[in-house]
Amino acid sequence: MKTALLGLMALTAVSSASAASVGGYAGTDAGLYYQTDLSGTSAMRYSINALNLFSGGSIGVGGEVAYLNNISGQSLGGLAPYYGLGLGAGVSLGSSTGVSLYPHGLLGLRYNVAGPFSVFAEGNAGVRVGIGTGGGVRVGAGARIGLDYRIR
Repeated sequence: MKTALLGLMALTAVSSASAASVGGYAGTDAGLYYQTDLSGTSAMRYSINALNLFSGGSIGVGGEVAYLNNISGQSLGGLAPYYGLGLGAGVSLGSSTGVSLYPHGLLGLRYNVAGPFSVFAEGNAGVRVGIGTGGGVRVGAGARIGLDYRIR
């Protein structure tokens, strides 16, 4: 019990020290995420997503961890550009059955709509490594649009 309380106190101290946001996105995949700021210009995003939305005959789930960094000094009429590195992993069942890893780079644009809400569009590209039906190593790419809500 004592350890659990100490852990909860430590988690509270860490989470209140940085800003966070939650959101969702859709595109070549769709999902929900939690993002926490590391500094004024960088953040970590943790997401869970649905895979293979447009390939038909299979369904999959996966996750992604991405490091995001603002491109400093750039303002394009209210649009804030950013870049990042991510690692996705997924499991697919159906006509395409297997597991995959997807290390990738990404570029995006964020626009603050009002108050805590912002919208974003981003694209990513990398190498997709799969084991199972249709496995192997191939070039992967994707795009998504999303909505972000800043909670702190």
